[in-house]
Amino acid sequence: MDPTTVETAIKAYLTEMRLRLDQATSIAKAAEACALSGNVEKAIEIVLDVEQITYEVNTFLNAASLIHRLVKP
Repeated sequence: MDPTTVETAIKAYLTEMRLRLDQATSIAKAAEACALSGNVEKAIEIVLDVEQITYEVNTFLNAASLIHRLVKP
């Protein structure tokens, strides 16, 4: 892989990670608001939506890390 392609890919992975983490933050805030208002059951239901996002972020992190290690001299 040429350095330009590597840089472009890593930047795209980081952007996707940030977007998903922003989404996860919003979900966590909504769940927290439900819990603080006394609806813990709904809070758990809401916060479980973070699970898939966390998986995706971890996958992007692994991809960026792997590409970085492969091209490192």
